[in-house]
Amino acid sequence: MPARTLSDLRRGEEGVLNRLEVADEVAQRLMELGFLPGVRVSAGRSAPGGDPMIFRVDGSEVALRRATARGLILSDSGPAGVEEGHV
Repeated sequence: MPARTLSDLRRGEEGVLNRLEVADEVAQRLMELGFLPGVRVSAGRSAPGGDPMIFRVDGSEVALRRATARGLILSDSGPAGVEEGHV
């Protein structure tokens, strides 16, 4: 099963960022905006047609193109808020 990415999140869903698979300069800018491994990111609204998408991270809303969001890989922890081995 392919890894879930930010672009897979629907409005109101959230996930924990695992890694950034984008160009170094893009990764640097995203990290400056708060997209760091281990951070919880939630999906907000999106523009008509679904691009760009709005994400909430570190208290801010950030618009990302869907192609960029596909490069932000989420942790494999199941449903948001539930970690394996914890109830």
